[in-house]
Amino acid sequence: MLDDSTIVAVATANGIGSISIVRVSGKDALSIALKISKKNTLTPRLATLSTLYSHDEKPIDEALLIYFKAPFSFTGEDIVEFQCHGGIAIANIVLDEVIYHGARMANPGEYSKRAFLNGKIDLSKAEAISKIIEARSEDAVKLLAKQLKGELTNFVEDIRKDLLFMLAYTEVSIDYAEEDLPTDIFEKIEYKLNNIKEKLSDTLDASKRREGMIEGFKIAIIGKPNVGKSSLLNKLLNFDRAIISDIAGTTRDTIEESVKIGTHIIKIVDTAGIRDETTDAIEKIGIEKSINAINEADIVISLFDNSNECNKEDEKILSLIENTNDKTIIKVLNKSDLNNKFDKNRLDNDFITLSTKQSINPLLSKLESILDKNTHADEMTLISKRQVESVEQTLYHINESITPLHTGELEFFAHHITEALHNISNITRPFDNDEMLDVMFGEFCLGK
Repeated sequence: MLDDSTIVAVATANGIGSISIVRVSGKDALSIALKISKKNTLTPRLATLSTLYSHDEKPIDEALLIYFKAPFSFTGEDIVEFQCHGGIAIANIVLDEVIYHGARMANPGEYSKRAFLNGKIDLSKAEAISKIIEARSEDAVKLLAKQLKGELTNFVEDIRKDLLFMLAYTEVSIDYAEEDLPTDIFEKIEYKLNNIKEKLSDTLDASKRREGMIEGFKIAIIGKPNVGKSSLLNKLLNFDRAIISDIAGTTRDTIEESVKIGTHIIKIVDTAGIRDETTDAIEKIGIEKSINAINEADIVISLFDNSNECNKEDEKILSLIENTNDKTIIKVLNKSDLNNKFDKNRLDNDFITLSTKQSINPLLSKLESILDKNTHADEMTLISKRQVESVEQTLYHINESITPLHTGELEFFAHHITEALHNISNITRPFDNDEMLDVMFGEFCLGK
């Protein structure tokens, strides 16, 4: 049940700035604002300059007040924004005054929760709001802005509509067998099922390729000891983050840093050199972490030493990346400024040659190209594990529904379609069985 109390919070980040916004939402928002400003009224959506007063009649600040009358506000309730001068001290004084007059502090996410409960946004838009605040790249912001405009909502609604169509016709076939139904209805249902399967499969594939977009794609740098991993990390960051030494095993733990390449924020992980023959317990732990970093990365940069022959440690690296089918692998032959001893045929002629003592632009261009391909496509993208799980479960029940449809076991078919409806609806708004009844009785004119 919706809490009808009036809530307040500082809507701007802590710190010094030109403006601090204190936002009040609820049935008493306007009356509280009038008490603090000593105004008789506020015109909706009109910025009003006013002096703010404490409850003991002392002036606090001169601020702009904007009143959003319900239901034409973000939460669907009356909202008043106090746009006072920047600084946490002033904002806190205004906050305390609003609470004095009857409001309470808002809980985390409560404004968005009220917007959802009042039908102003659905769950997909609420998640997009949360993610866009945390977004660290331009591409993530653009993607999330599309969801705020309802791209995912429309995608889900189209699938819901088709599933409701299937369920309604199936229920009619079960309960009203004497009714004249279109002879090709089950062919249409199967056609829609195949379309939905393709849409959901493509969406899952695209989402998995782009899952690092919001928080930053993760790139692991791997290779044997002394191949130049730490030097490459320092070159990418443009400062000396990692210790460089000729002593094997200098890097004993993974080092993680963020850097911008093009419009993309990426997390780069420098790993300990991977080798078998080490008696150092700490180094062994570092090597285990290096292997884990490969599993967690979206892109793996595998370094080889141009100035040394390919040895068993290089062979182990090659074996690791050959068994990594779901990662993008970039092979780099480092130390190109030295005489070549490495057998380039071992890299299948698919590698970049460079020296970390010189330019690494070829690698940067390659990385940007891969990231652009993963982020600039127009496929629908899911932005949370909850959304991914909902689509996976929907796809599961769609696949399970095919056999009972072919065998005429319509009750089982209807069960799986109902489950698919519930799962896909979890992304935006819960499925109500009355929706299916509306289709049945509206389209078929049954029960007259």
